Amino acid sequence: MEINFIIKAVLYLVLAPLLGGLLSGTDRLFAARMQGRQGPPIIQPFYDVNKLLHKQTTVVNSIQVLFVTGYLIMTVFTGCLFFGGGDMLLVFFALSMSEVLMVMAAFSTNGPYSIMGAQRELLQMMCYEPMTLLVAIGFYYAQGSFMVSDLVKAETPAIIQLPGFFIGFVFILIIKLRKSPFDLSTSHHMHQEMVKGLTTDLSGNNLAFVEIAEWYDTILMMGIVGMFFITANPISRIWALIAVIVVFFIETLIDNIFPRVKYITMLKVTWAVILVFAGTNLLILNVLK
Repeated sequence: MEINFIIKAVLYLVLAPLLGGLLSGTDRLFAARMQGRQGPPIIQPFYDVNKLLHKQTTVVNSIQVLFVTGYLIMTVFTGCLFFGGGDMLLVFFALSMSEVLMVMAAFSTNGPYSIMGAQRELLQMMCYEPMTLLVAIGFYYAQGSFMVSDLVKAETPAIIQLPGFFIGFVFILIIKLRKSPFDLSTSHHMHQEMVKGLTTDLSGNNLAFVEIAEWYDTILMMGIVGMFFITANPISRIWALIAVIVVFFIETLIDNIFPRVKYITMLKVTWAVILVFAGTNLLILNVLK
Protein backbone atom coordinates (compact mmCIF):
# COMPACT_ATOMS: atom_id res chain seq x y z
CA MET A 1 0.00 0.00 0.00
CA GLU A 2 2.78 2.46 0.92
CA ILE A 3 4.71 1.65 -2.28
CA ASN A 4 1.61 2.25 -4.41
CA PHE A 5 0.97 5.53 -2.61
CA ILE A 6 4.52 6.72 -3.22
CA ILE A 7 4.47 5.71 -6.90
CA LYS A 8 1.17 7.48 -7.56
CA ALA A 9 2.28 10.56 -5.62
CA VAL A 10 5.52 10.75 -7.61
CA LEU A 11 3.63 10.37 -10.89
CA TYR A 12 1.37 13.24 -9.90
CA LEU A 13 4.37 15.30 -8.85
CA VAL A 14 5.98 14.84 -12.27
CA LEU A 15 3.02 14.72 -14.65
CA ALA A 16 0.62 17.24 -13.07
CA PRO A 17 2.56 20.39 -14.07
CA LEU A 18 2.95 19.06 -17.62
CA LEU A 19 -0.74 18.26 -17.97
CA GLY A 20 -1.77 21.38 -16.07
CA GLY A 21 0.32 23.58 -18.36
CA LEU A 22 -1.19 21.93 -21.43
CA LEU A 23 -4.69 22.45 -20.03
CA SER A 24 -3.87 26.10 -19.39
CA GLY A 25 -2.67 26.45 -22.97
CA THR A 26 -5.74 24.65 -24.28
CA ASP A 27 -7.97 26.94 -22.24
CA ARG A 28 -6.33 30.02 -23.74
CA LEU A 29 -6.58 28.55 -27.24
CA PHE A 30 -10.28 27.70 -26.79
CA ALA A 31 -10.96 31.20 -25.47
CA ALA A 32 -9.17 32.79 -28.43
CA ARG A 33 -11.07 30.73 -30.99
CA MET A 34 -14.38 31.56 -29.28
CA GLN A 35 -13.48 35.23 -29.68
CA GLY A 36 -12.45 34.85 -33.33
CA ARG A 37 -8.70 35.16 -32.64
CA GLN A 38 -5.81 32.91 -33.61
CA GLY A 39 -4.61 32.53 -30.06
CA PRO A 40 -1.23 31.51 -28.62
CA PRO A 41 0.36 28.07 -29.10
CA ILE A 42 -0.80 25.42 -26.68
CA ILE A 43 2.61 25.37 -24.94
CA GLN A 44 2.64 29.14 -24.37
CA PRO A 45 2.17 28.77 -20.57
CA PHE A 46 5.50 26.92 -20.38
CA TYR A 47 7.22 29.77 -22.22
CA ASP A 48 5.63 32.26 -19.83
CA VAL A 49 6.72 30.40 -16.70
CA ASN A 50 10.21 29.87 -18.06
CA LYS A 51 10.49 33.61 -18.71
CA LEU A 52 9.33 34.36 -15.16
CA LEU A 53 11.90 31.96 -13.72
CA HIS A 54 14.67 33.85 -15.54
CA LYS A 55 13.48 37.31 -14.52
CA GLN A 56 14.72 39.24 -11.52
CA THR A 57 12.54 38.55 -8.47
CA THR A 58 11.52 41.63 -6.51
CA VAL A 59 10.01 40.96 -3.09
CA VAL A 60 8.35 43.34 -0.68
CA ASN A 61 9.48 41.33 2.34
CA SER A 62 10.96 37.91 3.05
CA ILE A 63 7.75 36.53 4.59
CA GLN A 64 6.09 36.88 1.17
CA VAL A 65 8.52 34.31 -0.25
CA LEU A 66 7.75 31.94 2.63
CA PHE A 67 3.99 32.14 2.07
CA VAL A 68 4.23 31.69 -1.71
CA THR A 69 6.56 28.71 -1.34
CA GLY A 70 4.24 27.25 1.29
CA TYR A 71 1.31 27.72 -1.09
CA LEU A 72 3.08 25.70 -3.78
CA ILE A 73 4.17 22.97 -1.34
CA MET A 74 0.72 22.60 0.22
CA THR A 75 -0.95 22.49 -3.20
CA VAL A 76 1.44 19.76 -4.36
CA PHE A 77 0.93 17.86 -1.10
CA THR A 78 -2.85 18.03 -1.53
CA GLY A 79 -2.68 16.52 -5.02
CA CYS A 80 -0.21 13.83 -3.95
CA LEU A 81 -2.55 12.87 -1.12
CA PHE A 82 -5.54 12.64 -3.46
CA PHE A 83 -3.94 10.74 -6.33
CA GLY A 84 -2.05 8.55 -3.87
CA GLY A 85 -5.40 7.31 -2.54
CA GLY A 86 -5.52 9.25 0.74
CA ASP A 87 -8.33 10.65 2.87
CA MET A 88 -10.74 12.88 0.93
CA LEU A 89 -11.47 15.04 3.98
CA LEU A 90 -7.77 15.65 4.56
CA VAL A 91 -7.40 16.55 0.89
CA PHE A 92 -9.92 19.37 1.16
CA PHE A 93 -8.58 20.59 4.51
CA ALA A 94 -5.06 20.74 3.06
CA LEU A 95 -6.43 22.53 0.00
CA SER A 96 -8.01 25.15 2.27
CA MET A 97 -4.67 25.61 4.02
CA SER A 98 -2.91 26.25 0.73
CA GLU A 99 -5.46 28.93 -0.17
CA VAL A 100 -4.97 30.59 3.22
CA LEU A 101 -1.21 30.76 2.59
CA MET A 102 -1.82 32.48 -0.75
CA VAL A 103 -4.11 35.01 0.93
CA MET A 104 -1.48 35.68 3.60
CA ALA A 105 1.14 36.22 0.89
CA ALA A 106 -1.07 38.90 -0.67
CA PHE A 107 -1.83 40.56 2.68
CA SER A 108 1.87 40.65 3.61
CA THR A 109 2.72 43.05 0.78
CA ASN A 110 0.52 45.89 2.08
CA GLY A 111 -0.21 46.85 -1.53
CA PRO A 112 -3.75 48.21 -2.10
CA TYR A 113 -4.55 45.93 -5.03
CA SER A 114 -3.02 42.88 -3.36
CA ILE A 115 -5.05 43.49 -0.22
CA MET A 116 -8.20 43.99 -2.28
CA GLY A 117 -7.49 40.72 -4.09
CA ALA A 118 -6.85 38.92 -0.79
CA GLN A 119 -10.12 40.14 0.67
CA ARG A 120 -11.99 39.01 -2.41
CA GLU A 121 -10.21 35.64 -2.27
CA LEU A 122 -11.51 35.15 1.27
CA LEU A 123 -15.03 35.89 0.01
CA GLN A 124 -14.57 33.34 -2.77
CA MET A 125 -13.38 30.76 -0.26
CA MET A 126 -16.50 31.41 1.78
CA CYS A 127 -18.53 30.61 -1.33
CA TYR A 128 -16.89 27.34 -2.43
CA GLU A 129 -15.61 25.81 0.84
CA PRO A 130 -19.05 24.48 1.92
CA MET A 131 -19.35 22.63 -1.41
CA THR A 132 -15.94 20.99 -1.16
CA LEU A 133 -16.79 19.70 2.30
CA LEU A 134 -20.15 18.43 1.06
CA VAL A 135 -18.42 16.55 -1.78
CA ALA A 136 -16.37 14.57 0.75
CA ILE A 137 -19.50 13.87 2.80
CA GLY A 138 -21.40 12.86 -0.32
CA PHE A 139 -18.74 10.33 -1.34
CA TYR A 140 -18.89 8.86 2.16
CA TYR A 141 -22.67 8.49 1.97
CA ALA A 142 -22.44 6.93 -1.49
CA GLN A 143 -19.47 4.59 -1.01
CA GLY A 144 -19.03 4.32 2.77
CA SER A 145 -15.47 5.64 2.94
CA PHE A 146 -13.45 8.84 2.81
CA MET A 147 -10.41 7.05 1.37
CA VAL A 148 -9.84 7.67 -2.34
CA SER A 149 -8.27 4.21 -2.64
CA ASP A 150 -11.63 2.72 -1.56
CA LEU A 151 -13.77 5.07 -3.65
CA VAL A 152 -12.10 3.99 -6.91
CA LYS A 153 -13.11 0.38 -6.18
CA ALA A 154 -16.83 1.11 -6.04
CA GLU A 155 -19.26 -1.11 -7.92
CA THR A 156 -21.34 1.77 -9.28
CA PRO A 157 -20.25 5.30 -10.21
CA ALA A 158 -20.88 7.92 -7.54
CA ILE A 159 -22.64 10.17 -10.07
CA ILE A 160 -25.70 7.91 -9.87
CA GLN A 161 -26.22 8.74 -6.20
CA LEU A 162 -24.62 12.20 -6.23
CA PRO A 163 -25.91 14.12 -9.28
CA GLY A 164 -26.67 17.19 -7.17
CA PHE A 165 -23.21 17.15 -5.64
CA PHE A 166 -21.69 16.91 -9.11
CA ILE A 167 -23.66 19.92 -10.36
CA GLY A 168 -22.70 21.91 -7.27
CA PHE A 169 -19.03 21.01 -7.60
CA VAL A 170 -18.91 21.87 -11.31
CA PHE A 171 -20.51 25.21 -10.43
CA ILE A 172 -17.94 26.12 -7.77
CA LEU A 173 -15.17 25.16 -10.21
CA ILE A 174 -15.94 28.49 -11.89
CA ILE A 175 -14.50 30.09 -8.75
CA LYS A 176 -11.68 27.59 -8.22
CA LEU A 177 -10.44 27.87 -11.82
CA ARG A 178 -10.75 31.67 -11.66
CA LYS A 179 -13.28 31.95 -14.45
CA SER A 180 -15.65 34.82 -15.17
CA PRO A 181 -18.16 35.75 -13.75
CA PHE A 182 -16.55 34.78 -10.43
CA ASP A 183 -12.92 35.82 -11.03
CA LEU A 184 -13.13 38.59 -8.44
CA SER A 185 -9.76 38.18 -6.71
CA THR A 186 -7.62 38.06 -9.84
CA SER A 187 -8.16 38.06 -13.57
CA HIS A 188 -6.13 37.83 -16.76
CA HIS A 189 -8.68 39.86 -18.75
CA MET A 190 -7.62 43.46 -19.38
CA HIS A 191 -11.18 44.79 -19.44
CA GLN A 192 -11.77 44.00 -15.76
CA GLU A 193 -11.52 46.71 -13.11
CA MET A 194 -8.78 44.74 -11.32
CA VAL A 195 -6.54 42.61 -13.53
CA LYS A 196 -4.08 40.83 -11.24
CA GLY A 197 -5.27 41.65 -7.73
CA LEU A 198 -4.07 38.76 -5.60
CA THR A 199 -0.74 38.50 -7.46
CA THR A 200 -0.15 42.19 -8.22
CA ASP A 201 3.00 42.43 -6.06
CA LEU A 202 4.47 39.08 -7.12
CA SER A 203 7.20 38.84 -9.73
CA GLY A 204 9.87 36.51 -11.09
CA ASN A 205 10.17 33.18 -9.30
CA ASN A 206 7.31 33.91 -6.91
CA LEU A 207 4.83 34.52 -9.71
CA ALA A 208 6.12 31.43 -11.52
CA PHE A 209 5.52 29.35 -8.37
CA VAL A 210 1.93 30.59 -8.24
CA GLU A 211 1.36 29.66 -11.89
CA ILE A 212 2.82 26.17 -11.35
CA ALA A 213 0.70 25.72 -8.21
CA GLU A 214 -2.41 26.57 -10.22
CA TRP A 215 -1.45 23.88 -12.76
CA TYR A 216 -1.26 21.34 -9.95
CA ASP A 217 -4.57 22.60 -8.56
CA THR A 218 -6.29 22.33 -11.95
CA ILE A 219 -5.29 18.68 -12.29
CA LEU A 220 -6.55 18.01 -8.76
CA MET A 221 -9.92 19.60 -9.56
CA MET A 222 -10.24 17.58 -12.76
CA GLY A 223 -9.31 14.44 -10.81
CA ILE A 224 -12.17 15.08 -8.39
CA VAL A 225 -14.54 15.53 -11.35
CA GLY A 226 -13.38 12.15 -12.66
CA MET A 227 -13.98 10.55 -9.25
CA PHE A 228 -17.71 10.85 -9.79
CA PHE A 229 -17.45 8.37 -12.69
CA ILE A 230 -14.64 5.99 -11.69
CA THR A 231 -15.46 2.48 -10.48
CA ALA A 232 -13.63 -0.81 -10.21
CA ASN A 233 -14.33 -1.36 -13.92
CA PRO A 234 -11.35 -0.08 -15.99
CA ILE A 235 -13.76 1.14 -18.69
CA SER A 236 -15.00 3.76 -16.23
CA ARG A 237 -11.69 5.62 -16.65
CA ILE A 238 -12.73 6.43 -20.21
CA TRP A 239 -16.05 7.87 -19.03
CA ALA A 240 -14.20 9.86 -16.38
CA LEU A 241 -11.85 11.30 -19.01
CA ILE A 242 -14.80 12.27 -21.22
CA ALA A 243 -16.48 13.95 -18.25
CA VAL A 244 -13.32 15.91 -17.46
CA ILE A 245 -13.02 17.13 -21.07
CA VAL A 246 -16.67 18.18 -21.19
CA VAL A 247 -16.51 19.97 -17.83
CA PHE A 248 -13.30 21.78 -18.76
CA PHE A 249 -14.82 22.95 -22.05
CA ILE A 250 -17.98 24.14 -20.26
CA GLU A 251 -15.90 26.13 -17.78
CA THR A 252 -14.03 27.82 -20.63
CA LEU A 253 -17.30 28.55 -22.42
CA ILE A 254 -18.80 30.13 -19.29
CA ASP A 255 -15.67 32.24 -18.86
CA ASN A 256 -16.20 33.75 -22.32
CA ILE A 257 -19.95 34.31 -22.04
CA PHE A 258 -20.58 35.94 -18.67
CA PRO A 259 -19.19 39.27 -17.37
CA ARG A 260 -17.82 39.60 -13.85
CA VAL A 261 -20.45 40.07 -11.13
CA LYS A 262 -20.32 41.72 -7.71
CA TYR A 263 -19.31 39.65 -4.69
CA ILE A 264 -22.80 39.70 -3.16
CA THR A 265 -24.23 38.20 -6.35
CA MET A 266 -21.57 35.49 -6.32
CA LEU A 267 -22.36 34.72 -2.69
CA LYS A 268 -26.12 34.48 -3.23
CA VAL A 269 -25.95 32.46 -6.45
CA THR A 270 -23.29 30.03 -5.21
CA TRP A 271 -24.98 29.27 -1.91
CA ALA A 272 -28.36 28.96 -3.67
CA VAL A 273 -26.94 26.38 -6.09
CA ILE A 274 -25.26 24.48 -3.25
CA LEU A 275 -28.45 24.47 -1.17
CA VAL A 276 -30.78 23.48 -4.00
CA PHE A 277 -28.68 20.79 -5.67
CA ALA A 278 -26.24 19.44 -3.09
CA GLY A 279 -28.57 20.08 -0.14
CA THR A 280 -31.49 18.30 -1.78
CA ASN A 281 -29.25 15.43 -2.85
CA LEU A 282 -27.93 15.06 0.71
CA LEU A 283 -31.48 15.06 2.08
CA ILE A 284 -32.48 12.30 -0.34
CA LEU A 285 -29.45 10.23 0.64
CA ASN A 286 -30.37 10.59 4.31
CA VAL A 287 -33.92 9.44 3.62
CA LEU A 288 -32.77 6.45 1.55
CA LYS A 289 -30.22 5.41 4.18
